[in-house]
Amino acid sequence: MLDGFVLARIVGDFLFGFTTLFAIINPYGLAFVFLQRTVGLDEPERAAIARLVAAYAFAVLVVSLFAGSFVLGFFGISMPALRIAGGLVVAVAGWSMLHQPAGDPGGHASRGLDLAAVRPMAFFPLTIPLTTGPGTIAAAIALGANRSDELRGAVAGALASLLVAAAIALTIWHAYNRAGRMAQLFGDEGTRVVTRLSAFLLLCVGVQIMLTGVSDALVPMLSVPR
Repeated sequence: MLDGFVLARIVGDFLFGFTTLFAIINPYGLAFVFLQRTVGLDEPERAAIARLVAAYAFAVLVVSLFAGSFVLGFFGISMPALRIAGGLVVAVAGWSMLHQPAGDPGGHASRGLDLAAVRPMAFFPLTIPLTTGPGTIAAAIALGANRSDELRGAVAGALASLLVAAAIALTIWHAYNRAGRMAQLFGDEGTRVVTRLSAFLLLCVGVQIMLTGVSDALVPMLSVPR
């Protein structure tokens, strides 16, 4: 049985971690981007890709929460470098989507991509960097680094991290699985407007991630020792 301290710690860490990552990922906003990338698929096929992306997102979050700092350290990658490179990928994806011709809203559909062709895209770029991108990974690494070193606090933090990763993955699956229905609700014109807006916001997110990375890299170099 969990005592009151551990339970309260799990609830507090879960609420903080879930709200933080949910705000960064914005799965229901990204659902229209996901729909655009899978417009050539029917609903069962899109649902299969949504499940795959959710599973990949869960794995990315678990690795980031528990071993992210060690992985970055092993490869000698700094957090600013992660933000700059990842933000660039996100910004390029948003830019290309924003400038797709109006008559080709899905981009990939005109090239006849089917389930077999889209499935390899489930991890890159649909999971990384479009869903769990550098901002999400950086936030997850920070959340994992803040876990207590005391035994009960560490156990509570680990359980909360697993619950956060599972809840976020379920939210991503629900949003992406409902992307087609949300598009029907908005209609063709409304979907185009929301898709363009989502692409612009994706571009802005990528630029903001890069600016944060550049700022984090420059501040230590520009600081004057006293």
